[in-house]
Amino acid sequence: MDKRLLGRTGLEISPVVFGGNVFGWTADEATSFDLLDRMVDLGLNTIDTADVYSAWVDGNTGGESETIIGKWLKADPSRRDKIVLFTKVGSEMGEGKKGLSERWITQAVEDSLARLNTDHIDLYFSHWPDADTPYEETLGAYDKLLKAGKIRAVGASNLDAAQLGEALKVAEDKGLPRYDVLQPEYNLYDRSKFDGALRDLVMREEIGVATYFSLASGFLSGKYRSKEDLSKSKRGAGVEKYLDARGMRILEALDKVGAAHGAKPAEVALAWVIAREGVTAPIASATSREQLQSLAKAADLQLSAEDVRTLDEASR
Repeated sequence: MDKRLLGRTGLEISPVVFGGNVFGWTADEATSFDLLDRMVDLGLNTIDTADVYSAWVDGNTGGESETIIGKWLKADPSRRDKIVLFTKVGSEMGEGKKGLSERWITQAVEDSLARLNTDHIDLYFSHWPDADTPYEETLGAYDKLLKAGKIRAVGASNLDAAQLGEALKVAEDKGLPRYDVLQPEYNLYDRSKFDGALRDLVMREEIGVATYFSLASGFLSGKYRSKEDLSKSKRGAGVEKYLDARGMRILEALDKVGAAHGAKPAEVALAWVIAREGVTAPIASATSREQLQSLAKAADLQLSAEDVRTLDEASR
């Protein structure tokens, strides 16, 4: 599988990034291990997680996803050189354990390294904007981690164009590392946060982009077409907002393009993101080998200009 350069980081990643948010949630440890093994076999080399995954599950406190990945790496240390590992800092991890202060980043990275059973993180993201901490402090903390070899590159998630522009200016003015990768919400339905000024900025600055919610919480898989379908998954509650006329148009377009390629709606939806100018790779999760196979198929699916027009028109 061909790899893609991730902005200026020097990292080469697969055209689809495997989302680790399901580990310790809808995929137990044994299933997660099997999926990670299969991921490597299929040629996908990139895993996205966060320190907070999956704290939203009853009984979890955060760190479950990183811990599972760490156990998988520990079982065969040779795997570490075969993968590119993303994780994030900044979400609520308990009292006083959140945000992007130097104090918390310095502690949080050690916690993540321990859970992941590794001595370095390939790409470390600021998970959310932190209005209480100046960019100079946050980027200064990352500068120390880069020099110590604990992280290889720095990214940010959920920044708008103004916030990213300000962070880039601070980095340039203060001689600090910049955010070289952005992780925005982006898919055929949710386009407004990235298309426009933010997309223009990342393209101009050669910033890599790995999109999240690339399948709109599973809606673009096509398995949710009515309110009755929402009970099919633990994620169903987050899909109801897509069940409108525009959402149905998008599903019809995915069905049409998929039929022409012998591909599933999810594969077409991911292929559209992969082909989008300014995007390096979508992040997508899987809880079965069949779903993981679809991620690999999406990475190889070539959409025609007519296919892209059909999808673009439906998503307007």
